[in-house]
Amino acid sequence: MTVIRTAGNTGVVLLAAVLAAGCGRSNHYEPPPPPSVTVSRPLRMPITDYLNATGTVAAAQTVDLVARVEGYLRSIDFVDGSPVKKGQLLFVIQPEPYQANLAAAQAQLDNAQSEYQRQLRMIKENATSQANVEKWRSSRDQAAAQVEIARIQLGYTRITSPFDGRIDRHLIDVGNLVGMSGQATKLASVEQLDPVYVYFTVNERDLLKVRSSAAAAGNPINGKVPPVPVAVGLQTESGYPHQGTLDFASNSLDTGSGTLQLRATVPNARFVLLPGLFARVRVPLSKATEQWVVPDRAVTTDQVGSYVLTVAPDHKVSQTRIEIGPAQNGMRVVLAGLAPESEVVTDGLQFAVPGNLVAPTEKPLALPGADGPAK
Repeated sequence: MTVIRTAGNTGVVLLAAVLAAGCGRSNHYEPPPPPSVTVSRPLRMPITDYLNATGTVAAAQTVDLVARVEGYLRSIDFVDGSPVKKGQLLFVIQPEPYQANLAAAQAQLDNAQSEYQRQLRMIKENATSQANVEKWRSSRDQAAAQVEIARIQLGYTRITSPFDGRIDRHLIDVGNLVGMSGQATKLASVEQLDPVYVYFTVNERDLLKVRSSAAAAGNPINGKVPPVPVAVGLQTESGYPHQGTLDFASNSLDTGSGTLQLRATVPNARFVLLPGLFARVRVPLSKATEQWVVPDRAVTTDQVGSYVLTVAPDHKVSQTRIEIGPAQNGMRVVLAGLAPESEVVTDGLQFAVPGNLVAPTEKPLALPGADGPAK
């Protein structure tokens, strides 16, 4: 019998040989290596207990500039929205009528003074009566008062800034009649923006904490507001870059809201804090004390409470319940539940599953702002 070998038959034979050889070995599952995570031990860090609140910026002083005498507005001597200095000329009202009134009043005063002096000379010679002397003395005093009134009215024609601040837009254009019929015409507003006030409220519980901390610091609140530092930051700013001082506290709590209004004075040389803006306020309640902290990103909170993931010596992940305190500079205070030697998962949290094994790499924590790990 003749066997015909072809290329196709040769492939079949080779495949059969490979399959036959594979049947002699057993398949074995190799589990993947445990995921890598970064662990760190809790760090001792100076922590200050703060009171946090939301406040509103307000001008330290606000004045409406008005026309107190009648006349045509002669000039506007400022640029809308510009900074102004105390005593800077802002508006001029037509001064000529009041200059004339002052001149007329001065002339009457000169005449009354001259006649009064003449009466004094005549009374010495018994050439006049004491009644005439008293009459001209009264006329002189009345004329002097009219001169003072005329001088004041002339001064009202030049409107100046009452303090350093920033002026709003002008409300009346040049050429308009202002101060008609003795009515004060509003011309513009000036606000003092350096410093500014920041008003905020605290609830009853926080108020008691403030009083306790002030007493512990040797500044009991006994009617006078202690010089407590206050830090302020706007909604879009990082941290609290503006430093001020607490300078006012309301006399009593608002019975409707159960809160007390406080006020801080904050320097504002660059006019960053504008009236009406919301501001974040932070008030220190105590001096800094050393406390245990972990990165805030390592702390998770659920319906039961807060916890961190820790790695045991056998590299198994556990869920450790903790009691947390305030957060500062990206670090979270741990009040209870964590031992100093605990290995807390700080990076690779998505790979750390309680009960599973991981490959931990220890990385010492560093104090915020420090160049290297804390010792």
